[in-house]
Amino acid sequence: MKLMTKELEQLLPAIGTTAEQSDPIVHVKFFDPCGSWTWYATEFDPVQREFFGFVRGFEEELGYFSLDELASVRNRLGLGIERDLHWRPTPLSKVKSGEVR
Repeated sequence: MKLMTKELEQLLPAIGTTAEQSDPIVHVKFFDPCGSWTWYATEFDPVQREFFGFVRGFEEELGYFSLDELASVRNRLGLGIERDLHWRPTPLSKVKSGEVR
């Protein structure tokens, strides 16, 4: 599966541009199909190939994560990280509250 498309790259705001927003939009959701880790992207830097967003894993936190690292992950069954093809842009507050997963 292609994790990043040209359409998504154009849709995602640049890193730092939503910092002043009280409730930025999560545009993309990535997940491990055999695990509990999920990455929700609100911003993207196409040069560094880095996202900013919310990560739900061992902890729940806002931070940076790399497209290249996501693409390199293979879980115990040899499957890679996937992009949720049915994801609709959602306010970050709904993701953080668990209202939307």
